[in-house]
Amino acid sequence: MEFTTGGRLEVRISPDDVGKRVSVRRLDEAGVPGAKFADTVGVLTSWDSGVLTITRRDGESVRIAESSLVAGKVVPPAPARRRSPAAAFEELARVCARAWQPVESEPLGEWLLRAAGGFTRRANSALPLGDPGMPVGAALERVQEWYGARGLPAYVQVATGAEGTQERLAAELERCGWFREVTAQVRIAALAPIGDLDADVSRVRLARACDAGWLARYQRFEEPGPHVTKVLASGPSVWFASVPGDGEVPAAIGRCVVDGRWAGFMAVEVDPAYRRQGLASAVMTALARQALDEGASAAWLQVEDDNGGARALYDGMGFATHHSYHHFRPA
Repeated sequence: MEFTTGGRLEVRISPDDVGKRVSVRRLDEAGVPGAKFADTVGVLTSWDSGVLTITRRDGESVRIAESSLVAGKVVPPAPARRRSPAAAFEELARVCARAWQPVESEPLGEWLLRAAGGFTRRANSALPLGDPGMPVGAALERVQEWYGARGLPAYVQVATGAEGTQERLAAELERCGWFREVTAQVRIAALAPIGDLDADVSRVRLARACDAGWLARYQRFEEPGPHVTKVLASGPSVWFASVPGDGEVPAAIGRCVVDGRWAGFMAVEVDPAYRRQGLASAVMTALARQALDEGASAAWLQVEDDNGGARALYDGMGFATHHSYHHFRPA
């Protein structure tokens, strides 16, 4: 990381650079002789009263005393991943939202309040793609009132880590006393290589609706009420995959939503007794082939940061992280 001009370290950023992606170097302990350097890269989200806040790709906000800076510069956005589809953040965010449509929604300016009886945070959180039409603090109060009236916890879904994402909003939420409860990655890949995987798809069954066995394998809810099936059936073109097991509950399942050029993969679950038999790959491959038949060319999925097994599977299929998203809730 190069900060020097003519061999000298320089701080080449100022409060005017708030909102830009920066790289800074600071002393770990300002003013302490022999202290080590620490580097931080992210979006400069504030510079107030001698303190900088930089929000990193993973959504964490780092506060840095101006007095500890030894170097800093504005840097370009992170380069796009090779072999991945070109995708703007807002396009991808709206595609992901259409795959988890709520039972009830209401606009708040350009934000969208979404509720579905508590089934999946993605359908039970505010989606802030634009201006809420009021100060952020007032908008957050309205969010809490709206979800409170429905007996639901208040969440705001915020993205970081790509060009055009919401680092400044994430920092504002933290200043208002909200905290990150869950972080996940949105990953993208070319679709054709997934459809070309050498997987045994002969046992995979595709259907337009999910039955009781599919729901029993999914088990991401307390009661499979109508709000659950409505959310799962939402999307432009929805497919459910299952691999029969020894009983009525499938050995493996998956869900795919085809939306224009995009195919979104979700709910890929395998019975522990059937793992390491290639069933997850078979489900993904069968769904990818169906999406290719409908004209899709790009794939996306969401995976939580702590799901190492799933991340390894998707790495092998060519998925790369586009951005991260976080669900914030009030303390």
